[in-house]
Amino acid sequence: MLTINTALFVGEFTAGWWADSSALQADSLDALGDAGIYALSLAVVGGSLRQRNGAAVLKGLLQGAFGLLVLAEVVRRVVAGAEPLAPLMAAVAAIALLANLACFMLLMRHRGDDLNMRSVWLCSRNDVASNAGVILAAGAVALTGSVWPDAVVGALVALLFLHTSWQVLREAWPGWRHAVVHDLGKVKP
Repeated sequence: MLTINTALFVGEFTAGWWADSSALQADSLDALGDAGIYALSLAVVGGSLRQRNGAAVLKGLLQGAFGLLVLAEVVRRVVAGAEPLAPLMAAVAAIALLANLACFMLLMRHRGDDLNMRSVWLCSRNDVASNAGVILAAGAVALTGSVWPDAVVGALVALLFLHTSWQVLREAWPGWRHAVVHDLGKVKP
């Protein structure tokens, strides 16, 4: 999954830049974030509760940062008058959708294991939704000749990042704080 998402980032970011698509570049940043999240999740899978919750907090913060970056990029492209290339958007998003569906299915049975795995699964769920949104945006751009479907989907992907960030942080922060306080109570002067 780490390799898949790293490859998706490179491919989607390049295609998004070439196609002048906010939605495709937003999706590529999601793939980059997921690659980092998978690496972090693997690093703490056998770790303490504090480490796993700390990793989930970091994941939530990353999702929030990506959401804000994507919103800024959507505004920049709308102001600049970007004209996305719908066929390239659709083709790249379709490939990404197939790859992300494979990751999603692999993670499905682990989504209830702990908060760390749930946060990874939520990111994978977002990928599938984001890919489908980019495909729909590409179709709407092709039909209307307007930049707005791309901008709307890019903004929706950003809002999905921000919502996931909130979900993960709301669950992870109290657990991490409790683990830190618990660990500090064990320290002998």
